[in-house]
Amino acid sequence: MKVHLRMRKISNGRLSLYLDFYPAIRHPRTLKKTRREYLRLYLIEKPKNIYERNHNKETKMQAEAIRASRQLDVQAQRFEFLDFGIEEINFIDYFKQIVRNKWSSDSNHSIWLTAFKYFEKFTKGQCTNKDIDRNFCEQYKSFLNTTPSLKSQNRKLSQNSKASYFGKFLLVVEEAFKNDYLKENYKLKITRLKQEEASREFLTLEELKVLANTPCEVPKLKEAALFSALTGLRWSDLINLTWSQFHHSTINGYYIHFRHEKTGRPQTLNISDQAVEILKPLIIEPDSKIFKGLKYSVWTNLKLSQWILNAGIAKKITFHCFRHTFATLQLSLGTDIYTVSKLLNHKNVKTTQIYAKVIDERKKEAVERIPDIGFGNGG
Repeated sequence: MKVHLRMRKISNGRLSLYLDFYPAIRHPRTLKKTRREYLRLYLIEKPKNIYERNHNKETKMQAEAIRASRQLDVQAQRFEFLDFGIEEINFIDYFKQIVRNKWSSDSNHSIWLTAFKYFEKFTKGQCTNKDIDRNFCEQYKSFLNTTPSLKSQNRKLSQNSKASYFGKFLLVVEEAFKNDYLKENYKLKITRLKQEEASREFLTLEELKVLANTPCEVPKLKEAALFSALTGLRWSDLINLTWSQFHHSTINGYYIHFRHEKTGRPQTLNISDQAVEILKPLIIEPDSKIFKGLKYSVWTNLKLSQWILNAGIAKKITFHCFRHTFATLQLSLGTDIYTVSKLLNHKNVKTTQIYAKVIDERKKEAVERIPDIGFGNGG
């Protein structure tokens, strides 16, 4: 067994020194294997004067002395030193780096970025992993329950926004635990904020027909929206869809094989002839995106709203509502809920049941529309 002294670059031009055990050693109490011991000793990456060079020299000597001691310990099977602490890191920078990696879609990144801004506001930009414990997590939850919106001091955060931002924070906590920056996974010990059941706005079949016959200033946006209504695909999946994922066979007809941006789960999805008509002429360029040039932006959302308004539809329709439209139309036209769940690539059929509840409510509204026929009025 060997013990090596290694270093890695961290913030503010420093190098963190740590010991690397090979092969990994097992903690006698927890039975967990580990290969690293962070020494909490730091070098200046680019020393500028004699004082900084002397600091590096003395620190290296200190680290080497610890390494030699550890080598003797592991050879003698003495592992008391394994109760060493964790390396201290800037948790603000750590959170920010995770946000940078969340570019699966523009809308998803926007939610992560906003979640980071609220955490930065809570910590006033100062937080290390040593500050994170159960009490800290509970305090942050309380902060989200009371803090005003970043957009308006006169408005509180919605329940679903609070739940989303706190959920993102707990995911960062869990990631930090996996990377040995936290001793415990507080995500498993903290009660999450519950999401309220969101209203699912959608288009009726008649409204969808009117919309299909209404011109849109951005034709590609119209194609993508109608394609979503006929397939149930999310925006993030549509804009990343390439012709190489588009297939045809004599048995299955047209279908797409892709991996969902949100969940990472693969799916083979059959496409109706009506949906294929939207894509015609089929100019198949394998590496080219099917909805080439379409991007998420404020301008795109504005053009979508104008198109809906020009069709005479008073509902507040976002692009995701076309996915809702697909689900509700399938259920109202008799497709069983398990098939709809598979088409939407839901992990749990309970998620799909939200749409079934919407359909049931509309049915109840429909029967109540019959006016009073006068029965029981003495006739």
